[in-house]
Amino acid sequence: MSHHGVGLRAVLRSAAFLTAGALAVPLIAGCGSDDDVAKPLAAQDIALVARSQVADGGTLKWAVDDLPETLNTYQADADTGTTRVAQATLPSMFRMDATGRPAVNPAYLESAKVIETEPRQVVLYKLNQQAVWSDGREIGAADFVAQWRALSGKDSAYWTARNAGYDRIEKIERGANDLQVRVTFSRPYADWKSLFSPLYPKDVMGTPDAFNDGARRKLAVSAGPFKVDKVDTIAQDIVLTRNPRWWGKPAKLDQIVLHTVPRDKRVGALADGTADLADLDPADAERIGLAASGKGGSSPLRGGGRTSLSTLRSWARAHGLDPADVKAGRTELAKAITEYLAQQTALKSYGVRKSLEPSYTQLALNGASGPLADERVRRAVARALDRKEIARLVLTPLGLPAVPVGSHLALSGQPAYADDSGALGAQDTKAAQALLADAGWVAGGPVKEEKKGQKAAGPQSDQEEKSDGGHDGEYIVGEDNKGDAGGKHLAEEGRHGGAAGAYAPKGTAAPAGAKAGPLAKDGKALTLRFVLPSGPGSDTLNTVATRISAMLDRIGIVTTITKVSDESYFKDHIAAGDFDLALYSWPSSAFPATDARPIYAKPLPGADGSVNVEQNYTRVGTDKVDQLFEQAATTLDEGEEKSLIREADTRIWAAAGSIPLYQRPQLVGARKNLVNAGAFGFQTPVYEDMGFLKKGARVSASPSQG
Repeated sequence: MSHHGVGLRAVLRSAAFLTAGALAVPLIAGCGSDDDVAKPLAAQDIALVARSQVADGGTLKWAVDDLPETLNTYQADADTGTTRVAQATLPSMFRMDATGRPAVNPAYLESAKVIETEPRQVVLYKLNQQAVWSDGREIGAADFVAQWRALSGKDSAYWTARNAGYDRIEKIERGANDLQVRVTFSRPYADWKSLFSPLYPKDVMGTPDAFNDGARRKLAVSAGPFKVDKVDTIAQDIVLTRNPRWWGKPAKLDQIVLHTVPRDKRVGALADGTADLADLDPADAERIGLAASGKGGSSPLRGGGRTSLSTLRSWARAHGLDPADVKAGRTELAKAITEYLAQQTALKSYGVRKSLEPSYTQLALNGASGPLADERVRRAVARALDRKEIARLVLTPLGLPAVPVGSHLALSGQPAYADDSGALGAQDTKAAQALLADAGWVAGGPVKEEKKGQKAAGPQSDQEEKSDGGHDGEYIVGEDNKGDAGGKHLAEEGRHGGAAGAYAPKGTAAPAGAKAGPLAKDGKALTLRFVLPSGPGSDTLNTVATRISAMLDRIGIVTTITKVSDESYFKDHIAAGDFDLALYSWPSSAFPATDARPIYAKPLPGADGSVNVEQNYTRVGTDKVDQLFEQAATTLDEGEEKSLIREADTRIWAAAGSIPLYQRPQLVGARKNLVNAGAFGFQTPVYEDMGFLKKGARVSASPSQG
């Protein structure tokens, strides 16, 4: 989980059924319908062309945040870089299409389907007869068996991060021939398509030592269009080269180099040619857009040093130069401006490709203790939010659809998506104030004097918190009155159970409306601590948090904003429960019954007295939601599974532990002649088709060709 965003399966590899009440059928019917066909809000933008228009050869330099700690995606410290390597070099039985649905990968499979349901579910995989590992051995049942045994959870010597699905397998055996693999499940498993993607060779999965250490810095055997040539810890690069044993369409590129570039250095890397492709923050994307349009600004520098320092600083501020440069003297500032202008010239060779990531940003409310342990207060916070305004704040300046996310478990375009926010209700200041009053928080109540030295701040406080921290660079990761009435009934159950870098448009006003007086209860003011990261790329979260704070201020809730280092944000605050309010992103999944369950599972006490929250960092959960996830994971009826997922989402909305806000923007700086790469949206990249445009060929003018 990350405020930068990462693949969900990498995120969920980082951790460790009683009916609580009936849900009235009319409430579910009002929360979403199959008649409303959801579509992706934004198509992919990858400069799509036919392979015949792609030149043979060349090296793609692709900026990544960090050198992966491991090349084994099933370990806890796997990250986005790990996933990219696996996608390019290893088999995946299924890959995601443009709408986030799993589709058979014909490079490895002729077919895969459930062939028996009684007495056991049996899935038969028919493998592509040409599919071989780079050492010449056929991909077969032995590889499936080794991966199942490693990930089943039965052998603690394997340092696995998760075993969901693999723990339901009873046996794996060869089918009628070497190209067939029969997988028999001990109990039904709806998300069987999530398994064996990626598939590692038995050399990696066969022993605990090979699994734990053997694939951390090398993959000796692969089976994709590329293979791992080397991992350079000095240059912080991973070099992928064409796989000579690849049986599919040959890769157009000679090499893909995953090159480590910090997010605040991405523009410089593009300008000096050390990167061809890089995820960007909106301010950097805007800068590339200005360069491409020739509106980067004329130089303020004049001969003989006649330009005043105040003029140089004014120009530097207007063009977003580093604050340290703006404060520098004339010589240093003139040098910085010269460098900036040179970069703008170089950036004319690049464009910005944009879509929406398959992930969303949410407001997390910590329900473990304090005022937010009361569901009425959580619901009041949620009813105070204008989610449409927040989505417009982030996405409209980028030219992307500003539609609030209506589901915790899917995004628009995916089969399970429906706007279930009606279970909670739309923005309504009076309703929010009534909820707070019902919870005993009243305006003008007596407040005990704070102890000397106690921190307190208003909604726009900019405190800096020191923390030794840990390391998790990837913390990624309302409707009408009728809907609110439904949510109220759902709330009774919950009570017993339990992007980076966007900017606000210039001149955007704070929410209008009358402000309530400060609220108090039992001598304490209603103050919530809003914890945020402070590193590069956190501009969006800070802008959104300031707007949310203003919205809460209108109903009498005071927020104190505390900024912490990126290194400590997730481990020391989110995972540790040291926050009241926080913003972070969860990726969506094609398999929510499996992948989203630990995010919303009811925390359970452990034998040692601790509480196991899995990935539910809001600490808000119910028995009924747990039961619905289990039912969804075990049904083989796709329609029933979708209905159960939507019912679970409705109840998650009603519990108000997390409030989805907006789908994250996906902004990618790309060399203009780089094709079949960029803002991929939901779809798994096709690595063998990436490359540089042939001379004389052209890219379609449409940015949405996915």
